[in-house]
Amino acid sequence: MWAYQGPGPATDGGATRVVLLRKGAGLTEIASTLERSGAIRSKSLFAAAAQITGAAKSLKAGEYEFKSRASMASILRDIRDGKIVIRQITIPEGMTSEVAVALLAARPDLTGVVPAPPEGSILPETYQYERNEDRAAVLKRMMDARDELLALLWANRQPGLPFKTPDEAVILASIVEKETGIASERPQVAAVFVNRLRQNMRLESDPTIIYGLNGGKPLGRGLKASEMAASNPYNTYQIPGLPPTAIANPGRAALAAVLDPPKTDYLFFVADGGGGHVFASTYEEHLKNVAKWRAVERQRAAAALQERAAELKAQ
Repeated sequence: MWAYQGPGPATDGGATRVVLLRKGAGLTEIASTLERSGAIRSKSLFAAAAQITGAAKSLKAGEYEFKSRASMASILRDIRDGKIVIRQITIPEGMTSEVAVALLAARPDLTGVVPAPPEGSILPETYQYERNEDRAAVLKRMMDARDELLALLWANRQPGLPFKTPDEAVILASIVEKETGIASERPQVAAVFVNRLRQNMRLESDPTIIYGLNGGKPLGRGLKASEMAASNPYNTYQIPGLPPTAIANPGRAALAAVLDPPKTDYLFFVADGGGGHVFASTYEEHLKNVAKWRAVERQRAAAALQERAAELKAQ
């Protein structure tokens, strides 16, 4: 009883002990693995305890982490209850599918190779996975989560929206996602683009051009006039309606905003200089807002020059 319930073997320095139990392993193999790892002193006693307590039929495979000197009783209980190590990966909102797959590929505790899925087919969230799980299985959970959410939002969508399919909603939501990182602004941005589509106005979204240029990688600079005027299937300054595909993976808020936008008459928006945007219903009002933003840009440029001059003078 003391060997079962008392303190188990210590680890070097008191660190936790990680033990990986193979899928399909029976009681004998599990007991042997625990003994070899140093988690328990006697595989025969562990097997007997598992049989006596009835836990033998409920032992679960996976990766376990046991404290130094954990008792055999607590180890058996953890394996019976399946208290495996939970690993997580987070896909941020607005990330492209190519970058999301690169994040999966960078995890050494996953296996297999998986190609990038279509843009917009992943739901940005935090996902749990197990050591040595196939990357394709993790990616499938991400895609299934998007399909489930999209089906729910589409079924409850606002009537009269200016797009006909769920895929078109995802395309617009991806543009909304890339236009603003402020959650509270997504409904207003969505309303602007929905209103523009209703009036057959071009969306004129800079992120769509960038996606057409390099797949959505940061430019590190502003768009050039030549790029805005160039022929590009994603150039919404030149093409009517939506681009051919999504330009990123939109999150829950962006999808919800597009499928149930607020009732506004906004048709324009521009940066406000404070990290957000200011919205306008008329072109004249928009021009005034643009002028204010240009003034902020000039002030910032002048301040940067003064700061650089001061640094050079100090040298």
